[in-house]
Amino acid sequence: MKKAITLHLLFLLFSVHLQSQHSVARLWNEAVLDGIRGDLARPTVHARNLFHTSLAMYDAWAAYSETGETYLLGKTVHGFTCPFTGTPVPEDIRAAQEEAISFAVYRLLRHRFAGSPGWRDLFYETDVLMDSLGYDRENISADYKCGPAELGNYIAGQVIAYGLQDGSNEAGGYANLYYEPVNPPLFVEAPGNPDIADLNRWQPLAFTQFIDQSGNPFGNFAPPFVSPEWGRVLPFSLNPGDAKIRERNGGPYWLYHDPGPPPYLDTTAVGGLSEEYKWGYALVGIWSALLDPADGVLIDISPAAIGNITGYPADVFAYRDFYDLFEGGDPGQGHALNPKTGQPYAPQVVHRADYYRVLAEFWADGPDSETPPGHWFTIFNYVSEQPELSKKMRGQGPTLDDLEWDVKGYFALGGAMHDVAISVWGIKGWYDSVRPVSAIRGMAELGQSSDPGLPNYHPGGLPLIPGYIELIAAGDLLQGQNGEYINEIKMKAWRGPNFIDDPRTDVAGVGWVRANFWWPYQRPTFVSPPFAGYISGHSTYSRAAAEVLAALTGDPFFPGGMGEFHCPKNEFLVFEDGPSTDLTLQWATYRDAADQCSLSRIYGGIHPPVDDIPGRRIGKEIGVEAFAFAEQYFNKIKAPREVSELKVFPNPTSCAVQIDFAYEGVMPVKVYSPDGRLERELSVRFAGNRGFLNLDGLANGLHIIVGFKGEKERFFERKVVVQAN
Repeated sequence: MKKAITLHLLFLLFSVHLQSQHSVARLWNEAVLDGIRGDLARPTVHARNLFHTSLAMYDAWAAYSETGETYLLGKTVHGFTCPFTGTPVPEDIRAAQEEAISFAVYRLLRHRFAGSPGWRDLFYETDVLMDSLGYDRENISADYKCGPAELGNYIAGQVIAYGLQDGSNEAGGYANLYYEPVNPPLFVEAPGNPDIADLNRWQPLAFTQFIDQSGNPFGNFAPPFVSPEWGRVLPFSLNPGDAKIRERNGGPYWLYHDPGPPPYLDTTAVGGLSEEYKWGYALVGIWSALLDPADGVLIDISPAAIGNITGYPADVFAYRDFYDLFEGGDPGQGHALNPKTGQPYAPQVVHRADYYRVLAEFWADGPDSETPPGHWFTIFNYVSEQPELSKKMRGQGPTLDDLEWDVKGYFALGGAMHDVAISVWGIKGWYDSVRPVSAIRGMAELGQSSDPGLPNYHPGGLPLIPGYIELIAAGDLLQGQNGEYINEIKMKAWRGPNFIDDPRTDVAGVGWVRANFWWPYQRPTFVSPPFAGYISGHSTYSRAAAEVLAALTGDPFFPGGMGEFHCPKNEFLVFEDGPSTDLTLQWATYRDAADQCSLSRIYGGIHPPVDDIPGRRIGKEIGVEAFAFAEQYFNKIKAPREVSELKVFPNPTSCAVQIDFAYEGVMPVKVYSPDGRLERELSVRFAGNRGFLNLDGLANGLHIIVGFKGEKERFFERKVVVQAN
C-alpha cells in the first residue's frame, strides 16, 4: 500500500500562527521530509540529503552570525574548496538568514529530487512555501555579494558541486560500480531456497511485483543491493584516515568502526560460532510466533516496565542472556520514577502481540515513510515542540531562539545520520551478510542439525526447539496430500501474507508453517530491505540519534520525562488489521526509544541479534563524535580540516607533481580515482621537506593523492588533475 505524501508542510503553511509557531528552518526541514516520503526508499541517499540540506541551512545562518563558524563556505572540506570572501552585513540579520536558508534549500531540493516519483508534489509544495514567504523564485543569481537570496543560491550550488564529487556516484544515479551478489535471487512467492550458493552472503529477492517501503511499485523485479560501496562517500566527523580499505574483485570497500565478521554457518560440522548463527536466526523465527493478539498475553509497555538497559553483551556468546528467546524482549527493567514529575510511570497494559506488531511497523521506515534517518528528524521536531523543553545547548547557557536551535540541531543530527550511513553501509557491503528469510528457508532446505539419529539430519540445518521448530510427522496437517512433506522442518510462526485477503479486516495470526516457506512480518511485495543485514542500520541510526539528542538537550530524558506516539485501534497497521486496541508507544529516554527500535527489526523478521548489538555500539560512538564535531562550529573553535603547510604543484599537471611538506624520509603515498579505486602505490622520498610524485600514465582527469604516516594514519589528502598532452 502506497503511503501518500503527508503534506505536513501545507498544514504548517496555512496555520494561523505560522511564523510564531515554527522557524523557517523547520518549514524547510518538513519540505525535505516530504521529499523523502515521495522518493525511492534509500536510507543512505536520504541520510546524505538530510545532511546536505542541514549544512546548507546552517551555513546560510552562520554566514550572518557572530558566533557560528561556517562548515563549507570559505573552507576546504575533504579537498573541495568553496570560495567565500564574506557578504555585506544586512540591517535585518534574522530576515537575511531566513531568506538565505530558503533559497539554499529550495534550489537544493529541486536538484536532488528532480527524478523522484513524487517530484511534482514536492515542487508544488516548495513553490507555495517560497511564495508564502514573499520570495522571488525567479531570482537565480549566485552573486552572494548582492544579498541573502543570492547567497542561498550560491550555497546550494556549492553543496551540489561538493556532492557530485563526494564518492556517492550521484551523477550515475547512485548506481553500484563494482559490487556483484554471489547468490542468485530467491523468488519469495515460492517455497524453499534451493539455489542459494552461500548461506553466509546476501541474496537478492525476486518479486512478481516489488513495492518499496515508500510505496513505489516496480513490477517484476529483483532489486539490487542499495549502496554496498557507500563507505567511500566523504563523511562528516568520521576521519578517512581511520578507515580500513578492503578489496574484493578489484573494488575497494571502506570500513569505519569495523566490528569484524559475524558468526558464519558451517554446513560441514556442528559446533562453534556456527551454533550462534543458527540460534540467532531461530530466535527470529520464534519471535514471529509472538505476533498473534489472539494468544491473550498481556504486558505492561510503559516506561515503568521497559527500557533502562544498563549494558550490552560483551561478545556473541552473551547474546543468549540478553535476548529472551521465548517471550521476546531484553533485560530492560524500566524506570522506577519519572525524574521530571517525581511520580511513578502509569502502567499501560496491552496485548503483547499488538505491541510487537506496532513496533515492527512504526520503526520500519518511520510512520510516514521518511526512512530511518528522516524518522529521527521527526522525533527531533517533536521534541522541539514540547513546552517542557529548554532550548539551551547541552541544557546550559542562554536560551536559543527557534531558528538557531533548529539549524544547529539539524546540522548535528544530519551529520550523525550521514556518518552512520557511511559506516553501516561500508560494513554491509564488505561483509555482505544474509537476511533471515534467506537463512531460515535455506537451513530448512538442508534439514535439522540437532540429532543425527532423527530423519533429515544435516549439520547446517535448523536446530530443533520443541514447540517452535520441529519435524513434520505423519498425520500432521502439513504433511501434504501424499505425505511428501513428512520429515521436513516446520516452525510455529506468523503465518504470512497468504492468510490475509483484506488487510483492513484480516489478521494472519500464528500457526505451524513449513519452515522453507517462512515469511518475515512484512508486506509480501517487500519482504526484506534490498541490502545485507549485518549490521543493522536501524540500531545504528537510532542510537546515534539518541546520543545527539541527549547531548543537544543536556538530558537523556524526553521533555517532561516521556515521549509518546499514539497508534489507534484497527487503523495503524498497514498489511494486516490492528492493533486490536488503542496503544501508545512511550519512552522515558532517547536511548530507550533507540533500544526499542533495535528490537523492532527482530520482531519484523529483518535482523537477527548479531546484526543488532554491533549497531547499537557503533551508533553510540558515532553520535557522541558527530555532536562534538558539530559543536566546534557553533563556538568558532573548529579544528583545521587541512594541513596548511602542504603545497602540491603544478596542479593541473601533465605527468608529475612536487609536494612541499614538513617531512624528511620516505613516505608511503597512494593514488586513488574519485570513486575510491586504488590506482598506484609509491614510496616518495622527502628531502629538504620536498618530494616528487610521478603520475605518468594515469588517465586524464581527477585523482586523489594520500600520504600516509603508517598503515592507516594519514598525513594529507590532495586532489590533482592530470592533463597529459
